[in-house]
Amino acid sequence: MDGDRAVQGYLSGVRVLDLTQFEAGPSSTEALAWLGAEVVKVENPKGGDPGRTSFRGQPGQDSWYFLLFNANKKSVTVDLKAPRGLALVKDMARRADVFAENFAPGAIERLGLGYDAVRELNPGIIYAQVKGFGSGSPFERGLAFDMIAQASGGVMSITGERDGPPAKPGPTLGDTGTGMLLAISILGALYRRQTTGKGERLEVAMQDAMLQYIRVAFAAQATAGRPAQRNGAKVLSGISAPSGVYPCKPGGPNDYVYVYTSRANPAHWRHLLEVIGRADLIGDPRFETVQTRAEHEAEVDALITAWTRQHDKREAMRLLSAAGVPAGAVLDTMELQSDPDFERRGIMQVMQHPGCGPFKMPAWPVRHDGKALPVAPAPLLGQHTAEVLGDWLGLGKAEVEKLRADGVI
Repeated sequence: MDGDRAVQGYLSGVRVLDLTQFEAGPSSTEALAWLGAEVVKVENPKGGDPGRTSFRGQPGQDSWYFLLFNANKKSVTVDLKAPRGLALVKDMARRADVFAENFAPGAIERLGLGYDAVRELNPGIIYAQVKGFGSGSPFERGLAFDMIAQASGGVMSITGERDGPPAKPGPTLGDTGTGMLLAISILGALYRRQTTGKGERLEVAMQDAMLQYIRVAFAAQATAGRPAQRNGAKVLSGISAPSGVYPCKPGGPNDYVYVYTSRANPAHWRHLLEVIGRADLIGDPRFETVQTRAEHEAEVDALITAWTRQHDKREAMRLLSAAGVPAGAVLDTMELQSDPDFERRGIMQVMQHPGCGPFKMPAWPVRHDGKALPVAPAPLLGQHTAEVLGDWLGLGKAEVEKLRADGVI
């Protein structure tokens, strides 16, 4: 498989000082690490990133959660409340290209590492921050986690069954979704700095980021003249039939296939009728147009359900896809992780972690010249302290040992 791995040199030479924790910030800096940046995670010597103990598995091991969001990084332990520890981080900031943090509002400033302080040390720094709510918002001092962002950013309002309460989507859009937007902006800032030499401050609020992920809902609102409505598994506009999940055999909790026919391609409906053995309905005025199918949605759903119940979800997906009908089996996490195709293509890779052993995880999904980027294990707490302080600051072994003895690192 090594020959199928791309070289992670896209951001070679870029140094990222990573003071983020949990998920939103670490997702952003992990994206940079996948692309080859040297991402140094600065952690408290007494426990490190709180994410290390989230979803804990075996006693004494870092959590699987931590491994997933900190692959390809290095870890340095520094006590930021010790004057010497703060001085070390400031020295590292002078040599960094990117400084990233997602502390609670006001915390980074109280530590003496706010934007103005870091910019004075390094005018070319890209200073990247994740906050719950935006500067100037009436809630800018408020704390936020993924679910808070999804609630206050509109995502939950459009998720759930038509007549049911709002629901939280499974994906962590508030955390990882926000992190990806910040990573893109960091790349843009680094590119601009190549010609201008200027750094800048980047700030993204989790609530604000959610608006990017519900843009279709704003289109539905503009069309209907009312707030976008929840529509279960069906498309948000509510005028496409079929669009939704249909039950398959043997009837397990995820034995469904999603079937959709595009409004822009009438052939989808005709091909669907042929596959399910109802070619006799081609041209039937009840189902001939998008509008009439929407008016007879219950009948459309009954036609498809009668067919899907005779097939398992993978077979249904295969038959429909082969006929040019958009279809997707509802695959659970175990099915995805166990599918050899993902590992063969490098989309799932096995992290060989020194503390937790082998762990199969989703890798960077973008292929570069047809190749996947390789995964390196998430770091043990403080694993790279001596290495980074030597490489970045030129500290010798004796100096590092003295810092360790003094409890600074």
